[in-house]
Amino acid sequence: MRGEASRMADRESRDSFAARLRDAGEDTWRIGNEMFTVTALLDENIAIEHALTDPSRSADDKKTLLKAIIGGQAHPFTMEILSDLVARRWSRAKDIANVVEDFGVDAMMYYADHAGSTPTVAIELADLHSALIKLPALRAKLNDDQATAAARIKLLHTLLDGSGFDKVTVRLAEQATDDLRGRRYLATVQWLISKFSRHMGESLITVTTAAPLNKEQIAKLIGIYSARLNRRVHINSVVDASVIGGMRIQVGDEVTDNTVVAQLRHLQDSVRQSV
Repeated sequence: MRGEASRMADRESRDSFAARLRDAGEDTWRIGNEMFTVTALLDENIAIEHALTDPSRSADDKKTLLKAIIGGQAHPFTMEILSDLVARRWSRAKDIANVVEDFGVDAMMYYADHAGSTPTVAIELADLHSALIKLPALRAKLNDDQATAAARIKLLHTLLDGSGFDKVTVRLAEQATDDLRGRRYLATVQWLISKFSRHMGESLITVTTAAPLNKEQIAKLIGIYSARLNRRVHINSVVDASVIGGMRIQVGDEVTDNTVVAQLRHLQDSVRQSV
């Protein structure tokens, strides 16, 4: 949980640059990649992270240090955003890396907008999520912080190569295992799906079933939840054979679990309580 200073720094900085980042067009691809590189740099170098957020140092001093670390290689807009971030107050040093990563994802979403592929990326991320549900061994290896990032990315491409996924989908999938950031891979993909849904002005509804939903079922769910929430919704259909049957529906933090496995679990609990 971020403290108030970090939340303000995040909100104010991202709001102030949003319009310009949206209008950066083709450059957002480069900016997003540079933000991901800086996120990894900060995650791997706690001393640098502390130096760039040290409240006892002046903003100019931190900007000078940033320039010395990054050099003249980054896009000018990347440097402008990072300079703004290091000049702000932070509740915790590590929070700055979270916001740099958020800027990276924002840039990738704006690039997808520029390329006209935003809905495609959202669907492909959901497809990746569903595929990984069925591949626990692969998923575990993508979470393995004892393996090198290069090895994890190579393993990921055994799944992605030949998929025809958009390059934004591939880059986000790579970033999720390249810099684990203490998260589980599947949770990161779910987070990315949620961000794309919000970006498109939709609420994300995650529906888990034993078999894929057909078009009629998806349309019915969209109708029900669009009316209930009074906004557009995006159905993230997750296929997980272990639920046996029924549906588990998650809307934000609210979960309605009517799967067979949940009902069996409830029955077992009832039997234990009655013995």
